[in-house]
Amino acid sequence: MGGFGDLEAVLMDRLWERDVDATTVRELFDELVSERDIAYTTVMSTMDNLHRKAWLDRERAGRAYRYWPTVTREEHGARLMHEALGVGGRSDLVLHHFVDRISADEFAGLRAALRRVATRRTETG
Repeated sequence: MGGFGDLEAVLMDRLWERDVDATTVRELFDELVSERDIAYTTVMSTMDNLHRKAWLDRERAGRAYRYWPTVTREEHGARLMHEALGVGGRSDLVLHHFVDRISADEFAGLRAALRRVATRRTETG
């Protein structure tokens, strides 16, 4: 799975930040062209690549497609963390080093999330 390429990451960030359900290539291109030298076809092919990689879903809207992410930013972050546990050596030590580096607020959030998961697992079985 891994992360995204540079432009893929920019596009995914833009899609995750939007308040709309779906976005066209033209809409994202119009945002980006004022900030960087980029071709419409580059945005289009990158979004098509993200669709082929199953990061985006799409539906036809006239002659264009409307795209939306298949996972949230948080789900993507969780996948990356899970991947890191699998390739980083001993998962208990990876977690130890991770927890040792997070802030007190992040630690509190992690504890709360672990409690919610533990409660859900106890209730289901």
